[in-house]
Amino acid sequence: MAEYQNIFNQLQVRAAPEMGMVEQVPLHERGRLAGFSSLAGWLGNAQLGPFYLGTMGVISLMSGLIWFTMVGGWFWYQAGFNPAVFVRDLFWLSLDPPAPEYGLSIPPLAEGGYYLIASFFLLVSVMAWWLRSWMLADQLGMGKHVAWAFASAIWLFLVLGLIRPLLMGSWSEAVPYGVFTHLDWTNLFSLTYGNLFYNPFHALSIVFLYGSTLLFAMHGATILAVTRLGGDRELEQIVDRGTASERAALFWRWTMGFNATMEGIHRWAWWFAVLCTLTGGIGILLSGTVVDNWYVWAQERGYGPSY
Repeated sequence: MAEYQNIFNQLQVRAAPEMGMVEQVPLHERGRLAGFSSLAGWLGNAQLGPFYLGTMGVISLMSGLIWFTMVGGWFWYQAGFNPAVFVRDLFWLSLDPPAPEYGLSIPPLAEGGYYLIASFFLLVSVMAWWLRSWMLADQLGMGKHVAWAFASAIWLFLVLGLIRPLLMGSWSEAVPYGVFTHLDWTNLFSLTYGNLFYNPFHALSIVFLYGSTLLFAMHGATILAVTRLGGDRELEQIVDRGTASERAALFWRWTMGFNATMEGIHRWAWWFAVLCTLTGGIGILLSGTVVDNWYVWAQERGYGPSY
């Protein structure tokens, strides 16, 4: 008998669409249509919908669309309204922040004012989506773990584009909107402040970045490895003896002497992911405001080598 393999495919069982709970939740803003996608089913649940945007969702999508259109329109202007040039130079095109001489003032549109207007709409979009994640969790009686995790990513976003430029006294410190210009900004930032690798908060951020990928891979691989035993039904498995959860726990105890619980592994992964952007934001915020040269800072504390 051929064994069901679950690494590259997934059994897609379909019934009537699940429309979700109706008790104690507002229904007037919820969509009434739902369908299925085989492509989505390879990656997760095959059902699409019902959709629920709400007021904050509409504000977020509209503001995000305005930002996207403004940036795209600027790229189109830089390409001379030539589609061939636009496609050829897309990765080099950029909407840049104002020059240093403008400080925190509002410059002319063509010299950074357009960038500030676009950034305002991006800020509204992100913050409205965060508020939406909090409100929907509250309506469903859930914990706010998703909203707080998203807030950690928004912290880094705000440090890069708002908080640090304000502390430095210049909008020029913000990150440009462009593929290669974004990468150039990152490289220049590290060179300007004496090699970001000597920033301990940057080091912590990388630890949590790599650590979260490792934890998610370990957990994902473990559950996939025991789905043949029902391991994807985690809550039921916690109280079952001799089945998927117990085998998975035994595997990790044999492998490295320690096993997280079914709840614990999600707490580990949540904290590692959240701390990646949290510590990264702290490291960026301290650069230029508190520490001018991280290499010199590291040398003075016996952290960096002296040549």
